[in-house]
Amino acid sequence: MKLAVALVLLGAALLLTSGGDCGLCPVIERKVELFFHGNSKDYLQHVKAYTNNPDLLEEAERMKNCVDSKLTEEDKTHITNVIERIKASPYC
Repeated sequence: MKLAVALVLLGAALLLTSGGDCGLCPVIERKVELFFHGNSKDYLQHVKAYTNNPDLLEEAERMKNCVDSKLTEEDKTHITNVIERIKASPYC
């Protein structure tokens, strides 16, 4: 659960410091969706489209495997809901 909280806080900080426009670019939204709700193969293909650095790809795979093994579907849904709430906030 610590990982989930850290990811949510990081996402919230990034959204709130985006200069008042909390909309995520479509590429980032897709990456977040695949990271929490997609399978490893699809997530890694998405990451590979933007980097060919083997270290980054290895770390992306390690993080995805960690999220998939440590977070429940309920945890992932809560994270997604928090991100949606932040995006919908009138303060963004």
